[in-house]
Amino acid sequence: MTTEALPKKLGASIPELSEAFGISETVLYGLANSGQLPGARRLGKRIVVHRETFERWMQEGQGA
Repeated sequence: MTTEALPKKLGASIPELSEAFGISETVLYGLANSGQLPGARRLGKRIVVHRETFERWMQEGQGA
């Protein structure tokens, strides 16, 4: 059995992004629900955000 590092997850939940980037969940949910959060998709009751798209959006200075 190898101990290779697992690849970075493609998607992240709002709480995960909130913790990782120090942005309130309320702000992120508001942006996602209004269609202003790039890479956000609703899967049933959950919102999943494409991590790479979100990180690029933050780096470009368009983030919260």
